[in-house]
Amino acid sequence: QVHLVESGGGLVQPGGSLRLSCIASGFTLDYYAIGWFRQAPGKEREGVSCTSRHGDTDFPDTMKGRFTISRDNAKNTVYLQMNSLKPDDTAVYYCAADSRPFCIGIIPREQDFGAWGQGTQVTVSS
Repeated sequence: QVHLVESGGGLVQPGGSLRLSCIASGFTLDYYAIGWFRQAPGKEREGVSCTSRHGDTDFPDTMKGRFTISRDNAKNTVYLQMNSLKPDDTAVYYCAADSRPFCIGIIPREQDFGAWGQGTQVTVSS
């Protein structure tokens, strides 16, 4: 069965960096789209980015230029590199899988993803 596990979160100071990993099992990563989402305390979940064999989506303006997405099919892992982190980046970060081998829309939508990881906490604070 499809299973996703996020890792790499933690406490980081403003301006710092973190690299999140989404390790997939139970399916061939190359045939799926993988999205990153985040949910800040008291706020709704928002799409961050999506990666697939047919291309990646861009990031929202608040993250553009600071975040990058990549994938390593051999390791069945998708990464979210986060640089120049801000307190507003504090959130639980989730990865999710779409069984279609392409990303839908400008940013990923929750409804397009059927399998989710448990999330990893990112806290940006001094």
